[in-house]
Amino acid sequence: MWLTRSRLFYAGLLGTPSVRNMGGLTIYVAVREPLRIRLGDGPWQTTDLAVVPAYVPHWIACDGRMITDIGLEPESLDMARLPAFLRDGVGAVEAPEFVRHVKQAHAYLAARGRDLDLQADSFDHLFFGGALAPRPLDARIEMVVRRIAESPSAPLTAEACAAAVHLSFSRFLHLFKQEVGVPFRSFRTWKRARSMLHYVTQDSNLAEVALDIGYPDSTHFSHSIRQIYGLKPSDIFAGSRRLELIGTVAAAPGRPS
Repeated sequence: MWLTRSRLFYAGLLGTPSVRNMGGLTIYVAVREPLRIRLGDGPWQTTDLAVVPAYVPHWIACDGRMITDIGLEPESLDMARLPAFLRDGVGAVEAPEFVRHVKQAHAYLAARGRDLDLQADSFDHLFFGGALAPRPLDARIEMVVRRIAESPSAPLTAEACAAAVHLSFSRFLHLFKQEVGVPFRSFRTWKRARSMLHYVTQDSNLAEVALDIGYPDSTHFSHSIRQIYGLKPSDIFAGSRRLELIGTVAAAPGRPS
């Protein structure tokens, strides 16, 4: 797994199919056997490539139980300038050249990952052939977004963020959703759940992980993680025992980069 604050690449086991609801733009690529994807209550589709916009509930399955996926944080991207199959694609899409490219990139990382000097900006070049255009954000909202991304475990409230950028509470909530595309609370919830990925290769006590990343207790932690990833935290950690982290990994919550 290669994890930065705005990008994710994962290659490994796919857990038992269950509904997922991730806050990033998710790109699933078949490893060997085709994927099956279902958006909400829609029909199952079979494909080698599936694109799921942020916050769209979906199911993903594969007979071989191996999958690769790329996660892109939408607040970091100018969505209008993405390749057409990513900008407009929902569910199964056709982009065979991209599928081949991702498989080649995966093989390259698997063979040489430990020896590569991978920087955060290497990600786009490896998977997309160049830097993806950033999303222009209002400077006040950008400051809040950066603060949440850097410290997702911090108990930041919308009221406190509004005061910090000198906006009324209602104006802040409206502007945040307008700029980022989702409500403040949904964004903060996703970033907190995403921060768990920093811990999955560690021999960590789940109760301690829950507290470290800002959940009040194990019950809230388990419920939130299962709603987002479709798996219990214990299952995610069990399935990550042989997972290898490569390249530059963003700092865990509350720790310096």
